[in-house]
Amino acid sequence: MPPSPSSLPSAPPKPPVFRVDIPLLPESAAGSALQLIDLLRGANLLASQRMGAQAPRLAWRLLDAEGLPLAPLPSPLAAYTAPDDKDAALAPTRALFIPSFHAPDIPAIRAVAARHQALSRQLGIALDAGQKLLTMGNGAWLAAQSGRLNGRQACLPWFYIAGFERDFPSIGHSLGQDLSDDGPWMSCALPSNVNLLAIALVHQALGPELAAACETVMTPDHQRARAALQANAQQHIPATRDSTLARAIAWMEAHLDQPYSLDRLAEAASVSTRTLLRHFQQELSQSPLDHLHGLRCARARVMLEVTLESVPSIAVACGYADPAAFRRIFVRYTGMAPSEYRKRHALRAPRRRWRVEVK
Repeated sequence: MPPSPSSLPSAPPKPPVFRVDIPLLPESAAGSALQLIDLLRGANLLASQRMGAQAPRLAWRLLDAEGLPLAPLPSPLAAYTAPDDKDAALAPTRALFIPSFHAPDIPAIRAVAARHQALSRQLGIALDAGQKLLTMGNGAWLAAQSGRLNGRQACLPWFYIAGFERDFPSIGHSLGQDLSDDGPWMSCALPSNVNLLAIALVHQALGPELAAACETVMTPDHQRARAALQANAQQHIPATRDSTLARAIAWMEAHLDQPYSLDRLAEAASVSTRTLLRHFQQELSQSPLDHLHGLRCARARVMLEVTLESVPSIAVACGYADPAAFRRIFVRYTGMAPSEYRKRHALRAPRRRWRVEVK
């Protein structure tokens, strides 16, 4: 007797999909759109590593000036027009991204905006429907032309602000910022800020924890880069100048896993302990030990993010024989316990997903 429908196991719910539509005009700087897609694809990878098949994800569509999906592009651009999966292709639009467009001056920008008033009307309809609007650079003209963003703040390159203010005096400016997130409108000034736009979108679409993981990967962090080298190869980056402070810091970086000794550090810097303390206080406003704790915590952050080592093992690798002491110092420097930091920022899949089936 076949099982009744009620006895059949129910399929797991499909993970939510947040789709971004990207209209490309003949004048659009298409590279910014493709770069955003690459960042969204990276966000999906991080989400799947942390949450597996049930991770929420971002999807995208490239549209033409009439709002129709672009025909598949030839390789190697095919990946930008082919949807990742059928569910993503059928998902409702949740946001639109308007990249900047090529225009040599303000009159040319106004001419482009005038040619594409139909798109601006579509943006107004999307805003009325509760969709997010993302713009880069002079793409803000098309958004503002919708008439739905009066009283909002925009982020623009400094050389556009005067002309934009004359055209749209009721829209404010987020001066001194690279990104503005004002209700339904997120805008960034330059193509170099597209990573900030992607992170802000991930925060809206996938949640703060995944946004924090994306920020770790998508934002330059020179301290983390140095700590990664330290953790991986036990090497140090040579000092760029031969100074007391540079010699001391280089020695610290090469001996992070060894017990702290002010006398040995002063000897490595070729000065007395008193002189060494004075240099650190004058130039860094902290003691050598405080600076060492910061370097060790930077290494610990990297190891928590990219390895599966236990917290006690990471403590030893960072120069702390007592895991409890390591936890206290890590909390002081990062504001959270090592286990909580790993939960929020780990870039690798959980250990249970690293099984290999042998047949």
